[in-house]
Amino acid sequence: MFTGIVTTTAPIVAIEERDQLRTLVVALEDRERENLEIGASVANNGVCLTVTKLEDNKVFFDVMEETLRLTNLEFVEVGSRVNIERSLVFGKEVGGHVVSGHVHTRATLTELTKTDTNCRMRLTLDPRWMKYILHKGFVAVNGCSLTVGEVFEDGFALYLIPETLSITNLGEAVVGTVFNIEIDSQTQTIVDTVERVLAARGQ
Repeated sequence: MFTGIVTTTAPIVAIEERDQLRTLVVALEDRERENLEIGASVANNGVCLTVTKLEDNKVFFDVMEETLRLTNLEFVEVGSRVNIERSLVFGKEVGGHVVSGHVHTRATLTELTKTDTNCRMRLTLDPRWMKYILHKGFVAVNGCSLTVGEVFEDGFALYLIPETLSITNLGEAVVGTVFNIEIDSQTQTIVDTVERVLAARGQ
């Protein structure tokens, strides 16, 4: 479980390919490795991955074929920087919203407008997920807990402050960048429940 508050990015320093499995080797700073153990969960671009090996400052994560198919980890290369969040510790502040690290789908950046103090991103999303995207609702983008600024038939817009851009890899995005999307679990539960109730009443 995570909060969606990303405080750093880390570089991928190696990628190991095996049959239907890819191992990402990420170099983490000392503070991000504090008390980190094999078996721990760490979000990489919002994807909950298990630590399989620790070697100096390098942390190893295995990524299954299905995860690659659903997320933008399919496209990362050596040198790519991923958003990093350690798992939530009970009793700590939840500054964003509860994020599971189970990415639902991907979205593509189709419009990008930046000023010195503001950034607007428009993302295109598979229409079947749009019923869960609500104006002023939560959505996790590359693991970042963000508020939906606008909603369209085929996507939504985000408004980001400079701080978010500077400490996450959202600041590196260009038109065409693919983001990981995790729908807010509470929103999904409410929408799906209402649909089931209405469907039952219509029978």
